Amino acid sequence: MDAARKSTAKPPFGIFVGGIFFRTLFIVTLAVLTARVATPQVETLWSVFETPGDLIRVALGFALVMWCVVNLFILPKDNEAYQTWFYMGLALLPLSLLCAFVVW
Repeated sequence: MDAARKSTAKPPFGIFVGGIFFRTLFIVTLAVLTARVATPQVETLWSVFETPGDLIRVALGFALVMWCVVNLFILPKDNEAYQTWFYMGLALLPLSLLCAFVVW
C-alpha cells in the first residue's frame, strides 16, 4: 500500500523545477561539448570528406547531438527521477561546465 501511494505522490515544486533545470543544463552542456569535439580538424566543413576519421567523428557527433536534443523534450516519467536529477545536478553540472570551459 505504501509503494502505491508513493508512486502517485508528486515531488515538491522546488525539487521538480530544480530537477528539470539541472537536467536541461546538463544535456545542453553535453550537446555543446559534443558539437565542439566533433567539429572537423580543418577549417571548412566540405573538407571533412577528405579524411575518413573526420567524417566518422562528425557523423557520430551529429547523431549524439540529435539524441541529446530529442531527450531534452522527453521528461522523466518517474517522480523520483526529478529528485535524482536535482541532487546529481548539484554535483554534475559544475563538473560538466568546467569540462566545457577546458575543452573550449
